[in-house]
Amino acid sequence: MIKVLGDYHTHTIYSSGYKDVGTHAVGTIRDNAEAALKKGLKELVISDHGPGHYLYGVRKKNIPIMREEIDRLNEEFQPQGLNILLGVESNIIGIDGRLDVDDEVLEQIDFLTMGYHYGATPRRIVDGFYLYILNPLTKIFRLGRKRIRDINTEAYIKALEKYPIDMISHPGSKAEINIVEVARAAAKTGTALEISSKHSELSVESIKLLLNEDVKYLVNSDAHRPEDIGNVENAIYKAREAKLPLDRIKNIELL
Repeated sequence: MIKVLGDYHTHTIYSSGYKDVGTHAVGTIRDNAEAALKKGLKELVISDHGPGHYLYGVRKKNIPIMREEIDRLNEEFQPQGLNILLGVESNIIGIDGRLDVDDEVLEQIDFLTMGYHYGATPRRIVDGFYLYILNPLTKIFRLGRKRIRDINTEAYIKALEKYPIDMISHPGSKAEINIVEVARAAAKTGTALEISSKHSELSVESIKLLLNEDVKYLVNSDAHRPEDIGNVENAIYKAREAKLPLDRIKNIELL
């Protein structure tokens, strides 16, 4: 029997982009916390999209508001056994590993996730060309696929070297990477790889490639609705199918 201890990838209405209130996700921080408590979780990360995403990034001015709200909610929820953390699912915006978070943001959050998403504002024109034009094109036409995979992989590794990244969200989804090289770099920095219940990666095949790599994992819901928080059954299924020892997944407990 498996007990899920925490969900480290959940979104709220603060994933709003240019809008004051977002529709990308529908719950408030309190809604997510109440859902996590009901599911018996011990830890919850609010990880709205990084501020560099025009359509559904967190507005930078809202991060201090979120910090204050989470600190206040923890006074209520921690005595009940739930710890709420403020996180950001940052976006890679440069092939040099640049993310859309700065020191001011990093000082306010508890948990930094790095992910790749279409629609984030690139740092430079050349970054936009490689990250957001060639990536989808090589999936269709295949020409240059190895080259863009190498560029993506290097960007991931450079980001791990530059930032205190706690977790890589859905690694390999949307942008192809050499998952073995990324996992080895993540192991050196103590960064977890996410096995997502929502996204295709990490896939069973990718996890199998990493069975001999000394990297840790987190299973997450990537919930955009409070009712989906803690729903990690699909992620655990993938881990079992790949024959990954479940004690390598850090947010579950084997009973």
